[in-house]
Amino acid sequence: MVQAKLAAYSDEKQVTTVALGDRASFGGQDIVIIGGPCAVESLAQMEAVAEGLQDAPVQGLRGGVYKPRTSPYSFQGLGEEGLEIFAQIRRRYGLPVVTEVMAISQIDAIAPHADMLQVGSRNMQNFDLLKALGEVDKPVLLKRGLAATIEEFIGAAEYILSHGNPNVVLCERGIRSFDSYTRNVLDLGAVVALKQITHLPVIVDPSHAAGKRELIAPLAKGAIACGADGLIIECHPQPEESVSDARQALSLPDMVALVQSLRPVAAAVGRNIIEVNPPQTLAA
Repeated sequence: MVQAKLAAYSDEKQVTTVALGDRASFGGQDIVIIGGPCAVESLAQMEAVAEGLQDAPVQGLRGGVYKPRTSPYSFQGLGEEGLEIFAQIRRRYGLPVVTEVMAISQIDAIAPHADMLQVGSRNMQNFDLLKALGEVDKPVLLKRGLAATIEEFIGAAEYILSHGNPNVVLCERGIRSFDSYTRNVLDLGAVVALKQITHLPVIVDPSHAAGKRELIAPLAKGAIACGADGLIIECHPQPEESVSDARQALSLPDMVALVQSLRPVAAAVGRNIIEVNPPQTLAA
């Protein structure tokens, strides 16, 4: 096992909770749910998402403003324009924002507009970025690499922890396999193992694991049943028109229905789905 003296679980009382703004905390009894599109496309889009998910409810909004894409010709995000959109949405709806940081040079621009900084799977072993995020006063959502072992995943978290940032949430998002029916293979065994090996919160991204919207709800239920502390799920006002990952995006009504369907699953394992978001406290 990789030397992970900071991430390793060593005491039954050692359980880390990580706050997401003032809405919720990962690692407690409540299940934290983050929803939103793959990419921020426009202010109107994000307003529709924030409005549409109030009844779910979700505790955070996701959306990429800097997008790592396999092809250099694919849409790679709105950049600074996307950050301005997030700033407006945060002010109007009071919802915490989760967005990806791809490079050290982006941290200063993104951090003022985000409540949690995401490290995508392609950057899980970008050690200079991990070190830099260890020095930032923001929680970090660390996604498992495309073909990373559990040991490598924990080692990546240790980089952030060892540079001073204790607020790390691990995210299982599926790993590559020989089978192309699903986009990736969701490793729920890793969720169970990580909860036993580490004291860090663990959430699941069923959208990137499945790659098909009709598979997301059953995988989300399985994730909660096996002990995940939360979910991050892609949804869009018009899924088929999403500029990226359209096939795996849920409609907003389907996202609300999914959250509601998780309540009996959470209750069965002694967890809660938050009933109502706290009242808005930020100025419109």
